[in-house]
Amino acid sequence: MIPTGIGCSQGGFAGDAIPSARLLAAASGCLITHPNVMNGAALYWNDPRIQYVEGYGLDLFLTGVIALRSVRQQKVGLLLDSGVETGLRERHIQVAEGCRATLGLNIGPVVTTEVPLEIGLEQGSSGVSWGGLAEVDVLLRAGEKLKQAGATAIAVVTRFPDDLDSVAIDKYRKGQGVDAIAGAEAVISHLLVRHLSLPCAHAPAMSPMSLASGVDPRAAAEEVGYTFLASVLVGLSRAPDLVPLNKEYFSGAFNTSEILHVDQLGAVVVPEGALGGEGVLASLERRIPLIVVSNSNVLNVSMEALGLKGNASFDGNIPVIHAINYVEAAGLILLLREGISVESLYRPMTHIIQM
Repeated sequence: MIPTGIGCSQGGFAGDAIPSARLLAAASGCLITHPNVMNGAALYWNDPRIQYVEGYGLDLFLTGVIALRSVRQQKVGLLLDSGVETGLRERHIQVAEGCRATLGLNIGPVVTTEVPLEIGLEQGSSGVSWGGLAEVDVLLRAGEKLKQAGATAIAVVTRFPDDLDSVAIDKYRKGQGVDAIAGAEAVISHLLVRHLSLPCAHAPAMSPMSLASGVDPRAAAEEVGYTFLASVLVGLSRAPDLVPLNKEYFSGAFNTSEILHVDQLGAVVVPEGALGGEGVLASLERRIPLIVVSNSNVLNVSMEALGLKGNASFDGNIPVIHAINYVEAAGLILLLREGISVESLYRPMTHIIQM
């Protein structure tokens, strides 16, 4: 997990955490992650070992409310904000048509909201980006239409304001600061997942920015093309179904060989300072090993803030292991898979406790 809108040095830009995700998927054999990690605007990476799960759905999974069912293909409905101008709307339709023709994705139908959704952007005192929309009911009704029409996943495109803080945008393009729109994007996708129980992900519609030199490589993917939709469509095309853990599930109505359950998790990987989320706390309660990676951001919810220390254990049982980067995190995952004691690979090595 790399939370959205907190300015992580890795994963806080345009798909710049994809290489780390690929490495962790190779080390684990199965990686469950969210759109903020995998969305690279017009760039993407499709890996059958990676499960693409929206952040709210990921929290539901980690708290044991749902399981995940692997699928071969989703039918991705496209939800368009009526506030998107005609020309920009056509660009997004062309991306969808291109993904159908060149990648073989099952996309459609397209539903346009009754009125513009009116997105607003804010930034908290901590520096975290957030926001919302004025017409929540309109968004949810459009999502309901897509579900009723047979869509099994939803890509949503909303018109974001062009009059963003030019200084903040310039800093972001140069690899500094926080993505100003990421927090509001998360709110939109969370609303749809909570209401529809379908895989969802968001792509902002914005006017193309003027050409700039010296753009940070981590932000460069956003300079490609006219939309950020392609990576969303690819991610959703094989996103797992969200299966409620109700009586129907436990009665054997589902093929359990296709089901991923939280009890199967071997580890959770999260940035240092971003440990206060529902999913992380639920993982600690379930005694799932936590790998905390040095990945600077604007939050300060650290191991110490939660009463944890270094490579100690939580409640005497859960390993909480610090990694200096995602390369070391991948090594730790291999170590856990092979059943090798964490303490055996770190120096100095302490003596066995004698009671």
